[in-house]
Amino acid sequence: MKIAFWISLFIAFYTFAGYGILLYFIIKIKRTFKGKPVLPVVADDQLPECTLVVAAYNEEHYMASKIANCLQLNYPAGKLKFLFVTDGSNDKTPDIISQYPQIQLLHRPERAGKIAAIHRAMEFVTTEVVVFTDANTFLNPEAITRICRHYADRTVGAVAGEKRVQIDANADASAAGEGFYWKYESALKKWDSELYSVVGAAGELFSVRRKLYEDVPADTILDDFMISMLIAEKGYRIIYEPDAYALENASENVTEELKRKIRIAAGGIQSILRLKPLLFSFKYPILSFQYVSHRVLRWTVTPFFLIIAFLTNLALALAGDGVFYQLMFVAQVAFYLSAILGFILEKRQLRIKVLFIPYYFCVMNYAVLMGIIRYFTKKQSSMWEKSQRKM
Repeated sequence: MKIAFWISLFIAFYTFAGYGILLYFIIKIKRTFKGKPVLPVVADDQLPECTLVVAAYNEEHYMASKIANCLQLNYPAGKLKFLFVTDGSNDKTPDIISQYPQIQLLHRPERAGKIAAIHRAMEFVTTEVVVFTDANTFLNPEAITRICRHYADRTVGAVAGEKRVQIDANADASAAGEGFYWKYESALKKWDSELYSVVGAAGELFSVRRKLYEDVPADTILDDFMISMLIAEKGYRIIYEPDAYALENASENVTEELKRKIRIAAGGIQSILRLKPLLFSFKYPILSFQYVSHRVLRWTVTPFFLIIAFLTNLALALAGDGVFYQLMFVAQVAFYLSAILGFILEKRQLRIKVLFIPYYFCVMNYAVLMGIIRYFTKKQSSMWEKSQRKM
């Protein structure tokens, strides 16, 4: 019983905090011997030609602002192209885009999903680099420059930008929790990138070398993650660039955030099954270490170990195996009660921010469990279901 408790507790701690702590100290040691990494300085005439690809489905409320944001991006004249694909959109999205001759519009009335739209768009991309971004996110003016400078290094196959969640003063648990989560994720990605490579990219903002792009299967749930990791599997690095960011509004509420997290969790299981060589790669051991520590544990066993840690701790406390186990159980109960209280107050529109973190933590792990169930019961479609975001 004690062995099961300690193993469960260790894996849960390592997944959510221990890996970050270990990574921090590894980076500190690395900097002691090699110094801080130097950001590349690339002249405008040395920056590669680039295509910005936006896949949009019924985004008429965002489209005018998105286009204005894209046209304000700072990049050498003549080197940045814009390609928007709006397959299946039956609102005014294609009409709005068609008013801008600077943008190449691809539109079909049939909706085949984001993957099919991306695959079709890539047939028209001839530039050295392609950048993907979502229709409902907004980039900082220097985003493309900050991303593309990394391609001067031939070992770099992809570059991930930073996702930032816009939170107002009256943020609910989904917004505050999501914001905290992405701040922590950003720190991990910075250290991952400095150690060797980021473990996957998020669709809000990422780029790849065109020649390394590989179509993923039509039923892929996390296309952005798979596209980037297939490049890493070829031996190229994925760099994290925090000075290129995509600003996005938080989910409308916890229900919307939960729906998104379940989809990501289902996609995580699918990705792990399709990237089996990366689990124990002797060719790229550091990448495997990062992949398992940062993604695999979180998407597979850790939620189950949280349950085991609670149940074994309960048994040990009841058996009177020492004050330590009793105190640990009290701490666990207090944490989960805080999450439940956060849930109750959220429903009543009473927001106490200190309760948002345990609440969001539990929502995330519940989403993983549901994602696993949905994937193996084949109830998770690869078709994106548009989530509601704060306007």
